[in-house]
Amino acid sequence: MQNYRNYYAILGVPRSATVDEIKKAYRKLARQFHPDLNPGDKEAEEKFKDVSEAYEVLSDSSRRSQYDQFSSYWNKGGFQGGSAAAAPRPKTWTNRTNGSRVPIDEVDFGEFSDFNAFVDQLLNRGAGSSAASSDPYRPGTTKTAYTVSPRTAPKNAEARLSVPLEKAYTGGRERIRLEDGRSLEVNMPSGMVTGQKIRLKGQGVAGGDLYLKIEVASHPFFKLDGADIYCQVPVTPSEAVLGGPIEVPTLDGFVKMMIPAGVRPGQKLRLSGKGYPIDGQQGDQIVEIQIALPRDLTSQERDLYEKLRQIETFDPRANLPV
Repeated sequence: MQNYRNYYAILGVPRSATVDEIKKAYRKLARQFHPDLNPGDKEAEEKFKDVSEAYEVLSDSSRRSQYDQFSSYWNKGGFQGGSAAAAPRPKTWTNRTNGSRVPIDEVDFGEFSDFNAFVDQLLNRGAGSSAASSDPYRPGTTKTAYTVSPRTAPKNAEARLSVPLEKAYTGGRERIRLEDGRSLEVNMPSGMVTGQKIRLKGQGVAGGDLYLKIEVASHPFFKLDGADIYCQVPVTPSEAVLGGPIEVPTLDGFVKMMIPAGVRPGQKLRLSGKGYPIDGQQGDQIVEIQIALPRDLTSQERDLYEKLRQIETFDPRANLPV
């Protein structure tokens, strides 16, 4: 018997499988091999056909019964002129062409030149339709074939994504909304830079890929220049004169930085390893000192500044070039 197909093996279920088990196995395999998910893959399309045909037979109790009867005889010598006396005999066989039921002893299984002929009668198809049709089967209907609608060829697409500096630095999962209205959850890498592209597989046009072109948004405090981060930090006149530890913001949070006594406005101090990660290496944070003058003084502060003016010896205008 040529072309015999073990429908149970195709679906990966035992012969004792329930209808629910058969349905569950079919759904899993249909999703795996569906032509829409495997464009141009002829092997997947053929597997989808086999899975669909197997489900159409095994999900119908009458067809399954007749398939079980047939398959129990096909290799027992009962076909093509042999004898099947040693095999157990089912009681009746349903002719799906006219709906009549006849004793199994009167059925000449040798009339089927191959397994496809049996399937054609079982599924009430015209002879040879299984072999000739190139369309996948749609189970559960009287019409056993359908044409896959033309698909748009997969295309890659590109979209711009503006990312805050803090998120570009840390990365991590983020839900974004695209211009076309879709909302996607994206796992972003750390250390993203402007111009970098992130590939989202299958999120483009008709199954193509979507490339997110990253633009790191400007920050009101931090300025990114390569792997280094620049910022300006104000200090009080007394901090500038006396020096000491101050707290400075970084992308990792606040850190303590020692400023030297007598620091000048515009002087740049370096926080090593607190910059931006580029190509696996961490840059530095460059802190430019700004001296901030108080606008509103308390009476006590004003008295102290007045006493300081009376006793200080520093004259910033002593060496003017005039």
